[in-house]
Amino acid sequence: MVGAERGAGRAPGRGPAPAWPGLLAVGAATAVALGVHAVVPALGAATTGVVLGAAAANLGLLRERLRPGAAVASHRLLRAAVVLLGFQLAVPQLAALGFGGLAVVVVTVAVTFTGTLLLGRALGVRPVRALLVATGFSICGASAVAAVKEVTDADEDDTAVAVALVTLCGTLAILVLPALRGPLGLDPVAFGHWVGASVQDVGQTVATAERVPGALTWAVVVKLSRVLLLAPLVAGVALAGWHRGTGGAGTGGAGTGRRPPPVPLFVVGFLAAVAAGSTGWLPAVALDAARTAQEVLLVAALVGLGTGIHLPTLRRTGGRAVLLGVGAWALVAGVSWAGVRLLGA
Repeated sequence: MVGAERGAGRAPGRGPAPAWPGLLAVGAATAVALGVHAVVPALGAATTGVVLGAAAANLGLLRERLRPGAAVASHRLLRAAVVLLGFQLAVPQLAALGFGGLAVVVVTVAVTFTGTLLLGRALGVRPVRALLVATGFSICGASAVAAVKEVTDADEDDTAVAVALVTLCGTLAILVLPALRGPLGLDPVAFGHWVGASVQDVGQTVATAERVPGALTWAVVVKLSRVLLLAPLVAGVALAGWHRGTGGAGTGGAGTGRRPPPVPLFVVGFLAAVAAGSTGWLPAVALDAARTAQEVLLVAALVGLGTGIHLPTLRRTGGRAVLLGVGAWALVAGVSWAGVRLLGA
């Protein structure tokens, strides 16, 4: 499992093992995931990437010399994908939502995040694991999980569980939410708002909204407005004391001797990308290139994160976490639907 042993793939008396073999393997798996999505659009590249990474780890295909590269993919490439995600969000887009749309987004994120933490406590889920699940479901799936992990004491098992849950539920949403549109009385615009406010990953949001003509534009705008809340959430988590080596919130970093920066550098990069994309100065071709690069890097990062999904560990510890994930999914879907109906967003 990536990160399970510091020094894995390192020979006595030598420096760290090179990352390039693992990165080549991750690149190959990324190409397969993108190819599968091109042939079978219903199978998201992100989901396929996680599955391929998990399969490699659990079938004994992840050799020691591949682990350093997988670790680089799951950390550095994912940070780069988060930064590039900022180019997809232009602040003027938020004006199109109006007060009602913005209120739905803020309330949904706040209630889902807080409610999932409380549910995790009631279920006896490890606090930092519940934090990652809460972040993934309330903001933007695996990207948010990875961003918050950087300012907590979460380990690879915590991350793997959270990523697996948001990936599974987000994939199921592609099938479930369009089937519920009629019974819930949502026209295409309202459905787009609901999808954007409730589905985890940006790619999953697009795949879900595309199934209902007229919903996609609104779904993307609402979804990206949720993504904008990633930066303040990460900063808040860092300031609240969820630091490495603490085992939970409120301990102030005891035992570590240092305090991580309130806003990680990649989050600053994300905000800078949002600002740059909002100026209107960047040509469409540059924005399209950034979007493509972000999608590829995210899939590669999810392949790396998938290698941290250790099925025996999930069987031992994942039962209550699965209940937490289902509860978080029901919470984000229920609150956002109620908001769309009540506020007419």
